[in-house]
Amino acid sequence: MPDSAAGPPAPPTPPVPLTELLAREELGLRRIAGPDRADLLWVHTSEMADPYPYLLGGELLLSAGVLLTDADTYVARLVEAGAAALGFGVAPVHDAVPAALVEACDRHGLPLLEVPPQTPFTAIARAVWRLMAQARHRELRRVTRAQQALAAAAARPDPVPAVLHQLAVQLEGRVVLLTARGEELHAAGGAPPPQERAALARLSRVVSSGRRASPASATDTLDGAQLAAYALGGGQGLALGLATRRRGPGDHTVAQIAVVLLALLTAPHQGVDAAGRSAALVRMLLGASPGEAAPLLADDGAPWTVVHARRADGSVPDPLTAGSLGTSLGSALVDADRETVRVLLTGPREVTARTGWVLGASAPSPVTALPTADTQAARALGRAEATRSPLATHRPGVGGLAGLIPADRAEAHARTLLAPLTGPLAETLRCWLSLHGSWDRTAVALRVHRNTVRQRIARCAALLDADLDDMDVRTELWFALR
Repeated sequence: MPDSAAGPPAPPTPPVPLTELLAREELGLRRIAGPDRADLLWVHTSEMADPYPYLLGGELLLSAGVLLTDADTYVARLVEAGAAALGFGVAPVHDAVPAALVEACDRHGLPLLEVPPQTPFTAIARAVWRLMAQARHRELRRVTRAQQALAAAAARPDPVPAVLHQLAVQLEGRVVLLTARGEELHAAGGAPPPQERAALARLSRVVSSGRRASPASATDTLDGAQLAAYALGGGQGLALGLATRRRGPGDHTVAQIAVVLLALLTAPHQGVDAAGRSAALVRMLLGASPGEAAPLLADDGAPWTVVHARRADGSVPDPLTAGSLGTSLGSALVDADRETVRVLLTGPREVTARTGWVLGASAPSPVTALPTADTQAARALGRAEATRSPLATHRPGVGGLAGLIPADRAEAHARTLLAPLTGPLAETLRCWLSLHGSWDRTAVALRVHRNTVRQRIARCAALLDADLDDMDVRTELWFALR
């Protein structure tokens, strides 16, 4: 069953394996009964007939057997208290370890160490503390290295999968990002057996149920696998699931570092007032025009920028990857389809290139002109792909000869000149002219075959009855299309 309750008190140091203590030759310790493996959390000396009430669990209990009368009851009580091992001092009370004590430790599975007369109990305690300090130092170094590796992964183009992969490497296990319903969003570290997958899904539901009493983490074991789930928090309904063959010192700390990073990477960015966005969305869903909702989106009239993005390697962006891009750009207003991610940015800000992405950005626009800005961003993205640039930004024409002609007359002339062309043909002609008549670049920008571009341009020439190789004709058409 999942265990989400707090465990017994433990010191802020990793446990010391019994084998490491036995390896200290200067102590002269010898295991004479019980298993050869145990983890030591403390050292305690007691000559009480029943030290049970004073044990926390995990102790190496040291005793000379001053009040030892019933060995079986004594050992049974130690095991019940959770003692890790018993060190029995030879002399001055006993010349040798009592045979009854050896038999009791073998029967109850408690490691029994023979402490020679020349070894003070304080020397054993000091050795354990030194081993603990060394283990703590090793743990801190490991956690520091893991923290650096996870932080570097969080800075990669796909931070969420990268962090999960690095966590799987650090913990030598399988890592999954799960929804509250147990659905896998991302995984790293290999495919799990069906039973393990189902167990991790159950744990994720425990920690990400959204209830006030839900624990922050939960653990379980299955066929030797150590399972754990951690809630990411923030009301996102996401959980981090881990499956490892062992739980080493520092594993929990490393997992917690990953939880913090993943929570930051998947949390919605609140750069714009969330209440205002929600109210504007409600108004528009109920039939209000963008102009009526605009004051709720930007009371100060701040400009908006639309960004279109595609993965540089052509892969399909998933929702979490798209959200990470939005977070890096400073916005939670993100939409992703099968190929393209669209992000809305508010306020005066400069869009910069992002590793692993190809971006196209619109010119800053009022909120009522977002459809036009969306078209600008799409065109800019096409231009970036055609020119193999990581970023292209729409630059509106200002001044020049166009400023000498009244806008209404220029628009009337453009409508008349371009009237024979349909929307797709006009867009193909605009893109082709903007790329200086390059068939290949236009095909890349429009995501069509180059023969399709040739056919469309030929159709434009025929409908317009114009020689598109003539620079005067091209100039006039470019002016009209602008």
